[in-house]
Amino acid sequence: MDNRREINEFLRSRRARVRPQDSGLPALDDRRRVPGLKREEVALLAGVSVDYYARLERGQLGGVSDSVLDALANALRLDEAERQHLRDLARAAAVPERTLRSRQPKPKAVRPSVRALLDGMTGVPAYVRDGRADILAANELCVALYDGILQPGAPFNLARFVFLDGRAHGFFRDWDEVADGTVGALRAEAGRNPLDKALTDLVGELTTRSHPFATRWAQHDVRLHRTAVKHLHNSVVGDLELTGDALELPADGLTIIAYTAEPGSASAEKLALLASWARSTASSGQESPVR
Repeated sequence: MDNRREINEFLRSRRARVRPQDSGLPALDDRRRVPGLKREEVALLAGVSVDYYARLERGQLGGVSDSVLDALANALRLDEAERQHLRDLARAAAVPERTLRSRQPKPKAVRPSVRALLDGMTGVPAYVRDGRADILAANELCVALYDGILQPGAPFNLARFVFLDGRAHGFFRDWDEVADGTVGALRAEAGRNPLDKALTDLVGELTTRSHPFATRWAQHDVRLHRTAVKHLHNSVVGDLELTGDALELPADGLTIIAYTAEPGSASAEKLALLASWARSTASSGQESPVR
C-alpha cells in the first residue's frame, strides 16, 4: 500500500463526510464546491494553519504529535476505529520504508495451547484468524456451523468467501453488514501493516474480481472487530442468531472469534442440537475439524 496515498484518501473521505453545520459552521454557502468540510475549515477546527493541514492531507503525517492527531480526529469527528487508523497511518509514515519492509508479517502458527483452548470450547463454535482474515484453526462445532464451507487442511480466507463464493449470501443472512465489517477490518489491517504483500495481493484480487468489495474499499471505512450479532443459516438446524466476540491473542497477533447464543433462546437450542450432531458425525469417523 502507498502510505501517502492512503493518508490522503482517508482524510479526504472523512472531510467529505462531515457537514459544516455539524461543526458549528454556516450550513449555506453558495461558493461551496466540495461536499463536507473545506480544507481551511478543517484547519480552523483543528487549530492548525491551512498550509500545515494541506501538508497532512498530502500524506505527510510522519512526526506529527499525538495532540495534533487528536485535534484532527476531533475536527473530522472520527470514531474510535478511525482514530486508531489515523494513528496507525501516522506511525507508518514516521518509519523508513526499508524498516517497514523488514517487519513483514511472518506466517502465523496456532500454538498447541490455543488449539487445546478451541477444542475445550465444546459448546461454542470458535475459530482463530489473522489480520488478513485467514482462518487458521477451528473447533469441531465451528466446522459444523460453517456447514461444509471449512474444509480440513484447506486454506480458507473469510474475505474471499464473503465476496467471491456464492454460498456466502445464503450462509450470512446479514451479508451486507458482514461485508462492511470484513472490508473495514482489512482496511484497518492495511493501516497497521501497509507493506504486507500478502494483504496487498488479497486486496488487489478482491478489488479486481468483486465490484461490491471495490466499492466498499474505496470508501475507506475502518472497523474494530470486537463483537457483533450474526444471523447465520445452517442446513442442519436452520437459522441462528449468534453473538460473535473477538478475543485478542496479543502475543500471537491472532484473534479467536467465538459464537454464543442467548441462553434459553431458540438459537441456543439449535446450537446444542448442532453440537450433538457434530459429535455423532465425528464418532462415526467422518472428517475432523480444520487444523
